[in-house]
Amino acid sequence: MNTRLLSGFNLLAKPTGAVCNLDCAYCYYLEKEKMYPGASSFRMSDETLETFTRKYIHEQPGAEVTFVWQGGEPTLLGLDFFKNALLLQKKYGSGKIIHNSFQTNGVLLNDEWCKFFKDYNFLVGISIDGPEKLHDVYRINKGSQGTFAKVMRGIELLKKHQVEFNTLTVVNNVNAKKPLEVYTFLKQVGSGYMQFIPIAERIAGNCSPSDLTLILPEYEGQSELAPWSVNPLEYGKFLVAIFNEWVKRDVGRYFVQIFDATLANEAGMPAGVCVFNERCGDALAVEHNGDVFSCDHFVYPEYKIGNINNTSLKKMLLLPEQQKFGNDKYDSLPRQCKECDVYRYCRGECPKNRFTNTKMGEAGLNYLCDGYKLFFRHVKPHMKFMANELAHERSPANIMYQRIR
Repeated sequence: MNTRLLSGFNLLAKPTGAVCNLDCAYCYYLEKEKMYPGASSFRMSDETLETFTRKYIHEQPGAEVTFVWQGGEPTLLGLDFFKNALLLQKKYGSGKIIHNSFQTNGVLLNDEWCKFFKDYNFLVGISIDGPEKLHDVYRINKGSQGTFAKVMRGIELLKKHQVEFNTLTVVNNVNAKKPLEVYTFLKQVGSGYMQFIPIAERIAGNCSPSDLTLILPEYEGQSELAPWSVNPLEYGKFLVAIFNEWVKRDVGRYFVQIFDATLANEAGMPAGVCVFNERCGDALAVEHNGDVFSCDHFVYPEYKIGNINNTSLKKMLLLPEQQKFGNDKYDSLPRQCKECDVYRYCRGECPKNRFTNTKMGEAGLNYLCDGYKLFFRHVKPHMKFMANELAHERSPANIMYQRIR
């Protein structure tokens, strides 16, 4: 991890904690409020914001720093919070190039927000799960009403102000059955870069109201698969269907995160997304009060590694437990994974999804394994062709003029 630390690390900011204006059925983060039962506010204080900004900039080794704002829902903080954040970035910038990325459900966006994003060159991520009938299944408000119309209004405002945006789609047990509907829709609304994030969660049995119900992969008590979880093979088929459409006419015009990562791994370059890297541990999450956790998907008491108000980020990254967390991504993989013909693409995916066993009974197999094998084996010849084009300084888009079996 020491070598990777020299090239920089990421810190995902949750300045509202888990507080959100929506009540998405599958959200893994809403219940994190239970971890702070005595909290009077789920709002990052000015003091913590300043400490976070100063340390994050000064402890980054590179010339560029990207602030990633998530939640909960960060627009709940209001514009003044982020105007202050920009002032602090300027104060502590030390000549570095500062970028800002903002993930939102889009419901509270208005002209003022969008003008701000445009003026200060924010990259905005919009969470949307497809057309209305698919999006509104799980992405609902506190009154159990669908949110599609308000999200689309937000997207139109972003386009009106020419704000760069991408989309994040949670692939669940419903929209996984409609891959081309989802893909066509996202292209129609103007998404040039798409993330398809599979949802796979287990719910603990016999919990008290104060317990977290969505559990860690190492949990051994009674549990059941959450009903919204995507079926592994359906997820694989979802990706294959979209890839088949993309590779025929959309290479170089639309970008899909998992396709980019797969090509990068084939070409021997960094995947660009932690789940498809061999090791992890350098992408932390900071909560509203400054608590720092090993990863955004491991915000549990067991994975708290410090607080930004009283500990150096580099010291937290170099803690033995954090180094072990990052190295375990490879070290704890079952033998079946390490010997798999598509391991170079998959890398075991995210440790949070490793809660099943291999046929030999070895623990730590990724729940989504069958789907990933289906997808990666299907795209392998295409990725080899595109990687060869890159190696010879030609465009990967040439794949659209080839017939590959």
